[in-house]
Amino acid sequence: MMQHAHVVVLGAGSIGVSFAAVFCDAGFSVTISDPDPARRAAVVEGVEAQNAAIRMAGLEKGGRGALSVAANADDALASAALVIEAGPERLDLKQAIFADLLARAAPDTILATASSAIPMSRILPDPADQARCLVAHPVNPPAVLRLIELCPAPATTAEAMEKAASLFADAGFRAVRLGHEIEGFVLNRLQGAVLREAYRLVDDGVIGADDLDAVMRLGLGPRWALSGPFETAELNTPGGIRAHAARMGPAYRAMGEARGETGCAWSDDLVGRVEAERRAVIPQDALPQRAAWRVKAVARLVAVRDTLLGDDDA
Repeated sequence: MMQHAHVVVLGAGSIGVSFAAVFCDAGFSVTISDPDPARRAAVVEGVEAQNAAIRMAGLEKGGRGALSVAANADDALASAALVIEAGPERLDLKQAIFADLLARAAPDTILATASSAIPMSRILPDPADQARCLVAHPVNPPAVLRLIELCPAPATTAEAMEKAASLFADAGFRAVRLGHEIEGFVLNRLQGAVLREAYRLVDDGVIGADDLDAVMRLGLGPRWALSGPFETAELNTPGGIRAHAARMGPAYRAMGEARGETGCAWSDDLVGRVEAERRAVIPQDALPQRAAWRVKAVARLVAVRDTLLGDDDA
């Protein structure tokens, strides 16, 4: 753990405060800045609330890094290993902030934006400016949902991606590195695909909004919480991911093409690549044991979920 590394968070909204709590708990010293006096005044209480959530989730590291709050981060930039911009989702503001950071931060400082949708190449169009800059897209709230998507600009260096991944990992995040820049990153593209179809189904009169939420909450959600779509597919089908693709691929292709989607066919090469990655995680002969584990794990998850759904204080 990098006990003495310094992180600067620009923006004291909910995401910025959550990041501050996580990094402090992991032993980093953190400076969080915001020009709004009301937001600055609420930082300490906000971090304490995030710390309570961290403890509830069993994620507490107890590092107790120093936290400072400032109107601007000028004095902290020179010593920062990482700067996370967590301001409003406005391109013009982010462009101004990153132009300033490039001019004033130390040359080896990693500069990241927590943008939900704006890629770094729009913030810094000149490849000469992109080497140490990237998107670090969190899941809200970052204090307890410890996934971070690291999305490079076209000219972000491999060294910068490695250093960013290491820093976030030391704070307790699973850092997922995207191979190249893509609009919306991965989480929002998956979420968007589900929401688009959800709206279509309601619009078509197939199902109501509450029943659709029930399908996700009571059906897909618990499985995906434990396995994700690829593992879920192969645990549902004897023979694994290739057998699932052969059995269900044509049906899913037809559904997609009926909606006017393109690229719905899963080629043998693509299925083979996914299968190879899955086998590197779980050998073929271990799939029955994993499926048996899932039955018990889903049962435990459902029990906790139903308790929470009936708890007005949750």
